[in-house]
Amino acid sequence: MIRIALLDDTLRIARASADWSRLPAGCDLAVWEDHLADEDAVAERLREVDIVMALRERTPFPRALLERLPRLKLIASAGRRNAAIDLAACTELGITVSGTANTGRSAMELTFWLMMAVMRRLPAHHQELRGGVWRQSVGDQLNGRTLGIVGLGYIGAQVAQVGRAFEMTPLAWSRHLTAERAAEHGARRVELDELLAQSDVVTLHCQLNDASRGLIGARELALMKPTAYLVNTARGPIVDQAALVAALERGAIAGAGLDVFDEEPLPPGTPLAALDNVVLTPHLGGITTDRYRMYYGETLENILAFLADEPLRVMNPEVLPRRRGL
Repeated sequence: MIRIALLDDTLRIARASADWSRLPAGCDLAVWEDHLADEDAVAERLREVDIVMALRERTPFPRALLERLPRLKLIASAGRRNAAIDLAACTELGITVSGTANTGRSAMELTFWLMMAVMRRLPAHHQELRGGVWRQSVGDQLNGRTLGIVGLGYIGAQVAQVGRAFEMTPLAWSRHLTAERAAEHGARRVELDELLAQSDVVTLHCQLNDASRGLIGARELALMKPTAYLVNTARGPIVDQAALVAALERGAIAGAGLDVFDEEPLPPGTPLAALDNVVLTPHLGGITTDRYRMYYGETLENILAFLADEPLRVMNPEVLPRRRGL
C-alpha cells in the first residue's frame, strides 16, 4: 500500500480540485483538514506516509522532522519554491521534492484591491451604508500618483504594468535591480530611501530572507510622506509590525493595506485590527479557485509521474540518482 497525504486542507477544497480517482490501485489517499504546529504530532501523522503534499510555507519540513520519516519518498510542494522545506536535507536523505507552476495574477490583483480599499476607505463606506449612513468621507485616487515597488520580480513587474494602466508613475528598487531591468517594465530604478520619500503608495513584492527581514522599519517609515500608503502582499516580517502600528497610530503615514503578518492566523486582539486606517485580509494573495486547481492538478501529475518512476518538476534534481524508491 502506497500512502499519500495531503496536508493543511483547511479550506476543504483538495478533493474537488483534482481528479484523485486517477491514482492507481494500491494507493491510499488521506486528506488532513487541520494544521498541526507541533513537530512531534506531524512526525506521528506522517510516520507511515510515502508521499506528502505540502502547501507553500504551511507545515515546515526541517531536517529534524525529515530524519524521523524514513518511509517518506516524495514531498509534492505547491509552487516553484517552498522556504519551509529543507531541500539540502531532502537531497541528502534521498527524498525527492517536486513543485508546481506559480503562474497567475491573483497577488497583483489583490495588491490593487488593497490600494483602492484603503485609499478610498471602501470597507468603512460599506459598513456605514449598511447602517444607513451616507458618504461621510472622501478618499484618494490612484491616477497620477507615484507607485513605489519594492521587488520588481514576477509579481512586481505585473504591478508596474497595471500601475501604468492607472497612469501611475512606477519607481522600483531591489538590491540587484538594474536601471535597464527596471526600464524594461516601465519603471525607474531608484535607491530605497528615495523610493520611500517620493512614493504615494509603497507596495512590497520581495522574498523574505535574512536581508529583507525588517527591511521596512521605523527609520524607513519615517521617510514616507504622511499622505502615503503602504501595501504588503509579500511576507509579514519584511515590515517591522510594531513600528508600522506606531506610525499608523500617530498618522505618520496615511494608511496600510496588509495581507500578510508576523503571526498567521492573525491573533485576536492585535493592535492592527483596532486601527481605522488599515485594511486587513487573511493572506489571500494566492488563494483563488483557479490557483488551487492548478496546485492540486499539477501535484497529482507529479505524484503519478513519481509512481511511474519518471519524476516530474523536481526541485532538487541532485537527488535523482539516489532517491528513495517505492
